[in-house]
Amino acid sequence: MSQTVGTVFAVQANFYRVVCAGRELLCTRRANLKKMGQIVCVGDRTVVEEIYGDRGVISAVLPRLSYLERPAIANLNRILLVCALCEPDPDPWQISRFLVHAELAGVEILVGLSKADLVSSAYSQAWSDRLRTWGYDSCIFSSRTGEGITELLGKIGDGITLLTGQSGVGKSSLINYLLPHLHLSTQSLSPKAKTGRHTTRHVQLFPLPNSISAYLADSPGFLQPQFQTTPTELARAFPEIRHRLQTATCEFADCQHQQEPNCVVRGDWERYAHYLTWLKELPAKVPPLTATTKINANKRGKQRREILLPKQQRQMSRRRLHQSTSHEAD
Repeated sequence: MSQTVGTVFAVQANFYRVVCAGRELLCTRRANLKKMGQIVCVGDRTVVEEIYGDRGVISAVLPRLSYLERPAIANLNRILLVCALCEPDPDPWQISRFLVHAELAGVEILVGLSKADLVSSAYSQAWSDRLRTWGYDSCIFSSRTGEGITELLGKIGDGITLLTGQSGVGKSSLINYLLPHLHLSTQSLSPKAKTGRHTTRHVQLFPLPNSISAYLADSPGFLQPQFQTTPTELARAFPEIRHRLQTATCEFADCQHQQEPNCVVRGDWERYAHYLTWLKELPAKVPPLTATTKINANKRGKQRREILLPKQQRQMSRRRLHQSTSHEAD
């Protein structure tokens, strides 16, 4: 039985496009992976066997270096948040919300300011300076003229970079500039809502030119869901708060930086209102994900452990599930 290791480039329905040594295979996954609760997503390094022509079967998923739940992508190295300077106009709250979600993913963050050809250089620089006060450097670029693209590629580097941001900010246009043979679909703004319209339907990887180890992952544009985190983790997702806590300490170890006395975070900085608003939106408690297991034997007598996920928890994070079961095994 032939066997090889490859990277999942796209997931479509119950099929997986896996590239193994420069060869693309259309794969399914073994039923036992589903029973064990093991999802297979874009970016996963997988073991592929039973290869016949351009078809194969995924039998195992190798350990992940990182995992982002929405959109589902594994082994992510960085996130490139694309923000349009116009059409649609930049929304500070929406940009800030995407940045916090990116921070919670625990990977490097880049910010790209697109459509620079449609605004003045002074306006572009003003937004770049504003983002710097938030704790982020940015790259100003235009997919129409090519301005700033070389600088942006220099910052991206190797590994998997996820493009994210609101619909209509130019993610697909950027990929079309870098990889014109793809001819990805792009659309103008919705005439009524003045917002972007979804053109990307699923996550997939695209190899960057002149590199054998750099990939862009395009993702559907969507409004980020409610934060599923703790007050402490939310605070750490703001570079402004991290910077303040590096030079001083709040009086209380569990300070949530609201009305507590001698808080070194509370103050006159732009995104403090964002922090307070999203702090109130946090769930009262993030419930632990629990699961029971049982041992089943196949026809050959080989035993395997299966996870029995409670009905009310079936929609919860698969990532948290695997973390909890791995701790039990230890």
